[in-house]
Amino acid sequence: MKLLTTIFAAMLALGSLWTAQAQKKLPVQWTFEPQTASVAPGGKFSGKLTAKIDPTWHMYSMTTPKGGGLPTVIKVDDPALAGVKVYQPKPDKKFDPNFNVDTERYEGEVVFLVEVELAKKAAAGSLSVPLLIRYSACTDKECLPPRKVTAAAAITVDPKAVEAAALIPPAGYFEAKPGVVSAAAVPAPATQELGAFLLVAFGAGLAAIFTPCVFPMIPITLSFFLNRPGVTRGASIRQAGVFCMGIILMFTVMGLGIAAAIGPFGVVQMAANPWVNGFICLVFLAFGLSLLGAFEITLPSALVNRMDRASQSGGIFGTLLMGLTFSLTSFACVGPFVGSLLAASVQHGGAQPALGMMTFAAGLSSPFFFLAMFPSYLQRMPRSGGWLVRVKIVAGFIVLALMLKYLSSIDQVLQWNVLTRERFLAAWFVLFLLPGLYLLGFLRMEGIDQKEDLGVKRMLIGAFFVIFAVSLLPGMFSRPLGELDSYIPLITGPAGGGSSSEAGVVWMKNQYTEALAKAKAENKLVFINFTGYACTNCHWMKANMFTRPEIAGAFKDFVLLELYTDGTDAESEKNQKLQESKFATIAIPFYAIVDPDEKVIATWGGIQRDAAKYLAFLKTR
Repeated sequence: MKLLTTIFAAMLALGSLWTAQAQKKLPVQWTFEPQTASVAPGGKFSGKLTAKIDPTWHMYSMTTPKGGGLPTVIKVDDPALAGVKVYQPKPDKKFDPNFNVDTERYEGEVVFLVEVELAKKAAAGSLSVPLLIRYSACTDKECLPPRKVTAAAAITVDPKAVEAAALIPPAGYFEAKPGVVSAAAVPAPATQELGAFLLVAFGAGLAAIFTPCVFPMIPITLSFFLNRPGVTRGASIRQAGVFCMGIILMFTVMGLGIAAAIGPFGVVQMAANPWVNGFICLVFLAFGLSLLGAFEITLPSALVNRMDRASQSGGIFGTLLMGLTFSLTSFACVGPFVGSLLAASVQHGGAQPALGMMTFAAGLSSPFFFLAMFPSYLQRMPRSGGWLVRVKIVAGFIVLALMLKYLSSIDQVLQWNVLTRERFLAAWFVLFLLPGLYLLGFLRMEGIDQKEDLGVKRMLIGAFFVIFAVSLLPGMFSRPLGELDSYIPLITGPAGGGSSSEAGVVWMKNQYTEALAKAKAENKLVFINFTGYACTNCHWMKANMFTRPEIAGAFKDFVLLELYTDGTDAESEKNQKLQESKFATIAIPFYAIVDPDEKVIATWGGIQRDAAKYLAFLKTR
């Protein structure tokens, strides 16, 4: 009898333990309460769908952006039900470390208001109304796989029932439609990326001022506004403002044209698209060679002459045309800056080309307006001379070096392995050494007279280029280069990341099933690195985080797996589908720890520069 009692107690304990584990796996509990007891066929009734969320857990709204947590879906699928409308309360917008973006989420308890419509053929009598729910629950360190649950409630279908009043949601609620993302939910990284691009565009506009086609025109143009007889200072400033608007209008229209013609093409695969990168390479090559003096990019003279004649009509319209004409005549020098910005903006599509051109033009035109307001500063401007040509030559070498970055992306995505790390750095070494030698007077090109004394400024700038070029040499011998490793091909072989080995750390590549089998045989967890051939943050993590001794040591406890998602092959497409279906994101880099049965232990999205935090993530069990 004692034996039976012991066995029964043990079974109860195991049952309690199993129940506790089951509840632990379901941190969200759902209940559905109708606000009406009886409804006529074809009628509507409202109800409250309540989700109680365990402490430290959260779930995502129905309108959270994709790539930032799985949006909650609430629907009906029953012949007796015609449809459902769901109203959700305003969610909290918070940064989610699992996906490295801002997400819309709920914590504690959330009440959805639902309005269910019965089918006209609904039979009289008791009816169970099931709401089908799909959601994902996460903490700040891990996410459970998406769950599908049902919350049901009983009502009575009565043909004589009085029709209830239409549901009027209270303040703070709004209708949430599955698949429709909230307009206010914009991922933070994209905003930061656009801000950085516009800052670069404005800086490029300022830099374009110091070219032979633009700089000498500043005093000539300003004399037209400031030295006209009978014109007040206020009128001169207005004329300068209209002139600047002409410049901004010209370049903005150019950006809008590019956005309309090429924008959708650039959005297809963003930075990993070899066709987009190929287009950028050709643009950078043409403008780089143009800056170096190989040829001159000019617009048709007939167009320029026609605009010049029109600008001489005077008045506001004439001044506006004068700004447009200036933009055309200066294209030979500013074209490389414009082309480079447009080529880079093609990868993002949308309004970015137009915004980039508008910001560039604002930077280019700002000195004209500033000097019209404060003409005394004209006397302090440096005089035109050989330094303008030197700026142009140095910019040509830099543009060619940037071209190699995009060429490297093509090589890596298509896996040609022609532009290896060693060859890439050798080319960069030469392209950054040459402007240094040019400024120091060792390379004879236009802009430097051999009889001219080497000034301190030119010497320091030339020395900077030489030092930078020499600092690239260790990278050719499998040495890390810190932040630069984000933009250049990775180290291959025993010392590098990628599918390599170092001190017993071995990476498998695109072998998901095999990695799970190996983990099961070795009783280990699988560390999955969703990565990309052209992903700069992925490169940084491999070169600067994965190579740290404490991180490499922690990796020995895992079966390490790399899944590339940005290639043109079938494996990349398969890996991307796996990441999207299992983790509700396609952002890279993305890291996941799973057991051999594919249970998700922990996830981490995006770059992490704090080794202690990343090590804590690796030790999650």
